[in-house]
Amino acid sequence: MNSDKRGIQSVEVGGQLLRALVDCGEPMMLRDLASSAGMPSAKAHPYLVSFARLGLVKQDKASGRYELGPLALQMGLVSLHRLDPVRMATDAIVELAVRIGHTASLSVWGNHGPTVVRIEESSGAVHVNMRVGSVMSLLGTATGRVFAAFLPAKMIEKFIEDGVGRASVGDEAAKHMTRKQIEVALAEVRQRGLSRAVGRPIPGVNAFSAPVFDHSGSIALVITAIGPVGTFDADWDSPIAKGLLDCAAKISDRLGFSSKAPHKAA
Repeated sequence: MNSDKRGIQSVEVGGQLLRALVDCGEPMMLRDLASSAGMPSAKAHPYLVSFARLGLVKQDKASGRYELGPLALQMGLVSLHRLDPVRMATDAIVELAVRIGHTASLSVWGNHGPTVVRIEESSGAVHVNMRVGSVMSLLGTATGRVFAAFLPAKMIEKFIEDGVGRASVGDEAAKHMTRKQIEVALAEVRQRGLSRAVGRPIPGVNAFSAPVFDHSGSIALVITAIGPVGTFDADWDSPIAKGLLDCAAKISDRLGFSSKAPHKAA
C-alpha cells in the first residue's frame, strides 16, 4: 500500500479471507480458510460473519464450508461486463514497447482470421507490411500460430484445410506444412505459452507472440513484439520474451483469468 494513502487495516486483513476463497476456487472449512489467510480461526470467524451479512460469503449449513456469496458474484459480473480487452491491452503495449524498445501489436480473431487492431511503434520502429486491419497468416506467423494453438479446433480447422490467411501476411512455406508438422508446431506454442518467428516470414525481422486469456480460459487476443534481427533478441529466455509474457499475464489477470485453471486449447 502506498504510504501517502490512508487505509483501514481491518478491511485489508479481512480481505485476505476473500482472496483465499478466490484463490482456492472451492468451498473451504474455517480452519483451512483462516490458515490460507494467515490468521487463527478465532480471528477469521468475526470477519466471515460480517461478510455473510453483506452477502460477500455464504456458509453451507450441512458441511460448514464457506464460499463466495451472491454479492461477490454480482460484483464480478458487473466488473466483467465493463471489461474491454483491447482497450486494456492497448495501454499495456504502450508500456511494453517502451520497455523492450521494439514495436508491439494487438491482434484479435476476426472473420478472416488473426486481425491486427492496434500497433504501437517504438523509437526504433521496423518497417514491415503490417497495419491495422492486416490479416495474418494462421500458420506462417507467430501471431497466427498462437491463435491456432489456443482456439477451439473447430474454429481453425477450415482455415488450415483451405489455407485461408496463410499467404496474406505469412510464410509461403506454411502452405506446405504436413498435419504432423502443424501438430508439433502448435504443441510447442502451448508448452511455452509463446510463439516465435526468426527471420521469417519477413526476412530480417524477428517476432514473439503471446496469448491473453479471459475469465473463461478462452483466448481473447494476441500480443506480438517485432523488431529487426540485429537488435531483436529471439532467445526464448531473452528480456523481450520475458517482458512479453509478463505483459500478457498481467492483462489476463485483469480479465479474470486464473493461472490455476486450464485454458481452453485446441
